Amino acid sequence: MNLPAETERGPAGAVLDALAVYLRARVAVVLLLGFSAGLPLALSGETLRVWMADRGVDLGTIGLLSLAGLPYTLKFIWAPVVDALNVPWLSERLGRRRGWLVASQLLLMAAILFLGTRDPIAAPLAVGLGALLVAFASATQDIVIDAYRVESLPTEEQAAGMAGYVAAYRIGMLASGAGIIGLSAWLEARGVSKVAIWPIAYAVAAALVLVGLVAVLAGREPDGRASRSATQTRADALTRVFTTAQHALTDFLARDAAVWVLVFVVLYKLCDALAGTMTAPFVLSLGYDKGTYAAIVKGVGLAALLVGGFAGGALARAMPLASALWLGAILQMASNLAFVWLNFQPVGAWALTAAIVVENVTGAIGTVIFVAYLSALCGNPLHTATQYALLTALASTGRTFLSSGSGFVVNAIGWPLFFIATALVALPSLALLAWLQRRRHFGALDAERSLPASRD
Repeated sequence: MNLPAETERGPAGAVLDALAVYLRARVAVVLLLGFSAGLPLALSGETLRVWMADRGVDLGTIGLLSLAGLPYTLKFIWAPVVDALNVPWLSERLGRRRGWLVASQLLLMAAILFLGTRDPIAAPLAVGLGALLVAFASATQDIVIDAYRVESLPTEEQAAGMAGYVAAYRIGMLASGAGIIGLSAWLEARGVSKVAIWPIAYAVAAALVLVGLVAVLAGREPDGRASRSATQTRADALTRVFTTAQHALTDFLARDAAVWVLVFVVLYKLCDALAGTMTAPFVLSLGYDKGTYAAIVKGVGLAALLVGGFAGGALARAMPLASALWLGAILQMASNLAFVWLNFQPVGAWALTAAIVVENVTGAIGTVIFVAYLSALCGNPLHTATQYALLTALASTGRTFLSSGSGFVVNAIGWPLFFIATALVALPSLALLAWLQRRRHFGALDAERSLPASRD
């Protein structure tokens, strides 16, 4: 019955509807949670390395700190705990998901404060432990936020929610990276000693997590769809965790063409991951200096990512999933060819800017559309956290493992052929997308969009 009214409103009305979704309370909550999720990554990574270098720690020790990021890769291992168990006291008062969110954020704030008050010269092992605790708390928060987002947003809002989440995530990373480093420089310029600067800076970062905490308290617990069976409720905690992990896997594998769906998840972003791994070495090899590259990537590139993310959210909301995935895949494939073009251009800021804008806008569009698809796959609220953590772990395979040999490929065939090859890597995912579309894999996922959204 709504179709005639929507038709009368025309394209302008459709655009307004697409933009209005970002003003809805539940989408705004997810956006603020994105800021909280983006904060910790640099604190146990780039910002921590700057801190240690500033204090004169040797490069070998700084390099070992990259191992602190393992919890982000392995988070699917403890995701069943989030699905199976409640947090004492907090879950009783806030609900299961919000209880876990508050617990992970309080743990994250404590871990950041602990890390910030360690001395990298006198106690490097304590700094490593602090970085590991920050990464663990952050990864746990990511698990719960993903589950909360999938369960609290109706299907037609998933893409918009993810677009806002990604934008806020990037801003959070900027705040804990360039922002905290800039704060430390400002404090040092005012005579604060290097020993005192970083504890203050990390305390400020810990306080910024309050943005996410306020969002949780202002939000609502997802509808009570995740109730457990009586048998599972009576079981001991360990049994519930293992049962949840087993049921999450069997539930997903029970869907039609489940194995091929998992292969598609691995392949969809592979061409983008392969090109992205070698972007910085490629640009520097052309003769661009690090300052120009950093300014364009972190300045114009960030703006392009935000634009692409919101555009991807609007497209994923307006189009059927299969059509949106086709668009995202083709854009990602074509964007790699922008670097082939850049290879034959004279060194200049405008050429690099054009290539980075094309890459970041198209990459962000593809990412948001893909995440909307992953969210649609996690339809069972009993297993949302576990299944989403597993899917995102598979999706990161291209970035973490399959792209590890890309440098050897460049040495063998050169830059232009490398980027052409990465574009061609998208072809298997396109073939699998067509095959899944013929099997009506996306039909059931799209059908959810036609259901009335009763949640406010």
